Amino acid sequence: MAGRKALGGALPLLCAALLSGCGRGVLDPQGPVGEGNRQILLNSLAVMLVIVVPTIIGALWFAWWFRASNPKARYDPTFTYSGRIELIVWSIPTLTILFLGGLIYYGSHQLDPRRSLGPADRTLEVQVVALDWKWLFIYPDRQVATVNELRLPAGVPVRFRLTSASVMNVFFVPQLGTMIYAMNGMESELNLQADHVGQLYGQGAHYSGAGFPGMNFTVHVLAQDDFDQWATRLRGGTAVLNAETYAELAQQSHDVAPFAYSQVQGGLFDAIVRQVLPPARGPDSGRGGEPEIHPQPLDASICTTPVDVSRMDFDFDGRG
Repeated sequence: MAGRKALGGALPLLCAALLSGCGRGVLDPQGPVGEGNRQILLNSLAVMLVIVVPTIIGALWFAWWFRASNPKARYDPTFTYSGRIELIVWSIPTLTILFLGGLIYYGSHQLDPRRSLGPADRTLEVQVVALDWKWLFIYPDRQVATVNELRLPAGVPVRFRLTSASVMNVFFVPQLGTMIYAMNGMESELNLQADHVGQLYGQGAHYSGAGFPGMNFTVHVLAQDDFDQWATRLRGGTAVLNAETYAELAQQSHDVAPFAYSQVQGGLFDAIVRQVLPPARGPDSGRGGEPEIHPQPLDASICTTPVDVSRMDFDFDGRG
């Protein structure tokens, strides 16, 4: 009896613990893209339950009805084929696939990562660089940058331009929706929006070496006035992100505490994408027996030719 009481008391706690994990995940969206992702998940679940629940009920009913002790059950050992049963067996999963395909088709267009969420003059651009093992966020309009900390104004569409200065990684803020890959020597785009002031959890969602567990960051969603004041205060500092300091930042480091740069050299992001600035070293050990997983530059001579990064100069359109 005591054991039953203990189990009864533990079940609510267990359910609460399991549901608490949804508080910062995809089922607790804080923006229009996250809301769209959640709706697709719930709609897909409903479509699949339409076939799963009747199938379970039908299996239990068949086992009960055709039990050996039921004299009403029809026994037909010569049965081999039924057109009606075949129609049901094939039509239900076919309809399920069609419904799920429709949801995917709708979502792929309405939630296209490159689809802008607002007019260009209201959209904030943030340039994202995945490093070993940290995230660099550059605000080109404000010419400031942060590391392992992302600040966004609430209710403002954000256009993320992403690349990796090392191995491939994935940028993901679960409550904003739609993870996307950041790849070395390439640029990807993601449009998101945070609707409410608060703090969100962001992470690297693709294994990238020994420091991967620490590739997390906090998203601070601020009111527009607070965001403007933060950027203005940050501009008053002295820390500069240029080709030389970027080379230092790109070195491998673990569990980096958030910090910021008050000035950013123009065109730095485009130089990283085009590998005018050499790729970072990358993790020393890979998987599957590969001794190294260092990214390779588009032009091998970039890494073999000495580069004086202190003399590099880039303008805003990315031309060195």
